Amino acid sequence: MSLNQQFVPDHQDGMGLSQFLAASLVAACLATFGANAAEPKPDYALKTKTLAISVILGPAIKANAALAADSLKEGKAWAARQRADARSAMKEAPASVSAAHPWTYQRTYDVSSTVAGRYISIVCSDYMDTNAAHPNSDVNTVLWDDAQKKRVNISPFFSETADGGPTMQALLAAVIQALKAEKKARGVDDYSGVDWYKELKPSLLKIGAVALTPSTDAGKSAGLTFHYPPYAVGPYAEGSYAAFVPFEKFRSFLSPDGTAIFSGKRPKGDAEANEN
Repeated sequence: MSLNQQFVPDHQDGMGLSQFLAASLVAACLATFGANAAEPKPDYALKTKTLAISVILGPAIKANAALAADSLKEGKAWAARQRADARSAMKEAPASVSAAHPWTYQRTYDVSSTVAGRYISIVCSDYMDTNAAHPNSDVNTVLWDDAQKKRVNISPFFSETADGGPTMQALLAAVIQALKAEKKARGVDDYSGVDWYKELKPSLLKIGAVALTPSTDAGKSAGLTFHYPPYAVGPYAEGSYAAFVPFEKFRSFLSPDGTAIFSGKRPKGDAEANEN
């Protein structure tokens, strides 16, 4: 029964009108609190009549002042680029946007793993709704060295990472193998004759967004997880992919720093968290 419905006191259950209204008010407040709790408040927001852009930092990122400042700085720069691109696109297609149907952009930063108490992997998830046939999404990653308080990449963990070199060739082969295995597990046709992996290259910048995978061994990493948004390695309908490459696949290419951080197995919960 809603408050808009006629209320007839039922004295048999001992609840009169005043009690009913009080109980309804409490229920409404709880419902509102629950809805708000489910949607974290943006750490940065930009709104106009036709545009809404927000940046959200996960709790683990907010707890690290240097990492939070770095993430928010990048998030604001991303928001500015989206606003500029949206303004240009709106001029070309003015009928696709209105105050009733604004374009929406959201970026979320979340920690996916912390290794050796020092290396923090962050997954940046982007959502874009421009009133097209369907919303779009993107994904990127950041590797943060908390000892140096700056962004780094995975190259120090390997003896070499030259474009087209043996390490990157081995990683690319392992990534494609993992993607094909994931498609098979999903029951997805890999579309023989269509090379969905042609854009992936044996290069740190072109192999995919990479993160250190959590491990069953405390403080270690079980391997590398490569993140791909819809369209990157398959049709939009397939959704996103997270290709896990266990460290055994690249153990022979590791530097002493890499040997020190890789061991163990990928926790089951991490695989489930990265499922489409």
